[in-house]
Amino acid sequence: MSVAGKRIVVGVSGSIAAFKVAGWVSALVKEEAQVSVMMTESACQFVTPLTMAALSGEPAQSDMFAEGAGERISHIRLAQEADLFLIAPATAQTIARLAYGLADDLLSAAVLASRARVLVCPAMNSQMFTHPATQDNIAKLREYGYQVIAPESGRMACGDEGPGRLPEWDVVREALLGSLVEQDLAGQQVLITAGPTREPLDPVRFLSNPSSGKMGYQLARTARRRGAEVVLVSGPVSLDPPPGVRVVQVQTAQEMYAAVMAEAPAATVIVKAAAVSDFRPEQVFAGKVKKEAAESVLRLERTPDILEKLGRMKAEHGWFLVGFAAESGNIKEEGRRKLSRKNLDLIAVNNILSPNAGFESETNQLLLLDANGETELPLVSKEQAANLLWDHISRSA
Repeated sequence: MSVAGKRIVVGVSGSIAAFKVAGWVSALVKEEAQVSVMMTESACQFVTPLTMAALSGEPAQSDMFAEGAGERISHIRLAQEADLFLIAPATAQTIARLAYGLADDLLSAAVLASRARVLVCPAMNSQMFTHPATQDNIAKLREYGYQVIAPESGRMACGDEGPGRLPEWDVVREALLGSLVEQDLAGQQVLITAGPTREPLDPVRFLSNPSSGKMGYQLARTARRRGAEVVLVSGPVSLDPPPGVRVVQVQTAQEMYAAVMAEAPAATVIVKAAAVSDFRPEQVFAGKVKKEAAESVLRLERTPDILEKLGRMKAEHGWFLVGFAAESGNIKEEGRRKLSRKNLDLIAVNNILSPNAGFESETNQLLLLDANGETELPLVSKEQAANLLWDHISRSA
């Protein structure tokens, strides 16, 4: 799932937020998208067409009747070639043009002449955004099938506080990717666990593991792109929440157990990618244990086995249940044993001793095991691994 090779028309209208979109154009080009920039006359007062041309690698267009346009009219040509229009920043004026089907500038004419998907990112003064006329126009765009990405709230360039700030690129990129990919997980309620748990010994010490949560977070991010409603139960990690995903933060295995049991009844697919601590200290001290007073033997007790519990409940709830197994040897045998013992539909196994597939790495190589056999996935980024896993699940669930 990527924008590589996709023809994306970025429509820029007259807002101080236009300078941010220059960075978006650069980011899309780095991901190998074919980017064309259309600018309204007002947009050219904030960012020059030369800047956009340098970043996109193509001339930025603003004049419907520019000399040298050739035999094919620019707005018709780009409208026919586009896979997606990204209108950002979308001012109140541009939104009104689109809502009423006007074609009095290059951008509005191109959108009207296209059947490509349209993403609209409003950015304007808060009072303008909340005005009933603007809200009615946004509602009309949604009726047309355009996707409108809600602006953020905060302090505006004019000094006002409220909604109207251009969303961050990560949010827009997710919406863009979701618009370009098949929504094969639409209607699925997906519950994912990610990251480590921490089992406290005292206020400053705990038992844990080096899980970064990257795999689980990519699973949540890509499932949301593909249309699923996603809940992510996460242990302590240093990752930003994926856009559009509801995140439940936990610390201990017991807290993760409680959160999963609370969220599971609504799920249709559960993916347990968290590295849950198997043991916790038998005694938790209220104050810091001084090393002079510490015992040389630490007594441990088992934590609840969340996946095993879900496996016992699976028949009642009808989940498609997926487990992860981080193994250091006998990968296939250990995976098969866990698949059977925990009553899973699918298990993804990886070798934690591999320098490219262990904890905290940016890549992963998964072996998928189910009742029908095995599928060995290639060594790819964790984002790509997540998509390959969803491909398998969408064919099976």
